[in-house]
Amino acid sequence: MPQSQTVPVILYRYQASPYSTKIDNVLILKGIAYSQVDVAPALPRPEITDFLGVTYRRIPILAIGNDIYCDTRQDAVCEHLIVTALERHFPAAHYGTIFPKAKVTGKIDSGLAQALSHYGESAIFPPAVTLLPWDKMPASFVQDRSLLSGAPINPASIIASRGVSLSTLSSHLQLLEEQLSDGREWLLNTEQPSLVDLSFHFIFTWLRQFPAGRPLFETGEFPHVNNWLAHFSSVLESRRQEQRPPPLISGQEAAQIIVSSHSEPLNNVGFDSLEASRLGVRENDIVSVAPVDTGRNYPTVGNLVALGKRELVVEVKGSHGVARCHFPRLGFSLKPAAKSQL
Repeated sequence: MPQSQTVPVILYRYQASPYSTKIDNVLILKGIAYSQVDVAPALPRPEITDFLGVTYRRIPILAIGNDIYCDTRQDAVCEHLIVTALERHFPAAHYGTIFPKAKVTGKIDSGLAQALSHYGESAIFPPAVTLLPWDKMPASFVQDRSLLSGAPINPASIIASRGVSLSTLSSHLQLLEEQLSDGREWLLNTEQPSLVDLSFHFIFTWLRQFPAGRPLFETGEFPHVNNWLAHFSSVLESRRQEQRPPPLISGQEAAQIIVSSHSEPLNNVGFDSLEASRLGVRENDIVSVAPVDTGRNYPTVGNLVALGKRELVVEVKGSHGVARCHFPRLGFSLKPAAKSQL
């Protein structure tokens, strides 16, 4: 059983966000108690931008104490920063894990799990997005997502591309069907569901909600995939019933908890002066951090306090106080902040 938590965990999410569901599922599998802040599907989100000083605009973000983690990927490959932070703060010795041992070898293949998870989310999520009911989306939502992507979104063009997307997704499903055809319970034949199961499950479960995506799972071509999806959903629901539902708190309350909490030591990130020199920055510089794909026009500006090869940390200040914001190195740009941003 998980030990008593000494650090607050807060998840910022909105109801229809598939990546929020993924992090929900990670928290459920690990048995971590957390609070939840509901934010709007589109900007503005003052609970994040104003109260915390974080202008990164993707969802979800997760706070563990005074440390805020951002890592949602779209087309870019980047670290599973939220996931690895949860594993570090809440280790398998006292909590569940999403890097379980393989049944046959007894080894933990965390590197392979992360690589395959990257493949699933970067290759499968983009075509899945085209199957959303774009013709029924409010104009304000389409405009918001156009600003996020940095280019106008044309719902008619997206709908016209669905045939190609369905064919692409069918090919990916066939690979999963082959992987599951030997009767294994989980995709990597592990003792418990792993990050790989989580990464494929949340996309396909989300996709099956939409009329355009549902036929993929109704043709009878992928019985092993359908059985695996149903089994994992059942496991998650059972775990969810065993735990206290996350309390819904306000953005004001969440921000106060975060700025009043302790930060974790930065030893695990450190400061790599060679990497900093390559990027043209120094420790304690005011820097700008943004995704390299969608959302790049919404940089977060703060004081650079840690920089490693896999992670960077900036200190940010919102209306409620100071917090530390963590970003992956891969999939994000780091540069000195423009004078107008200071």
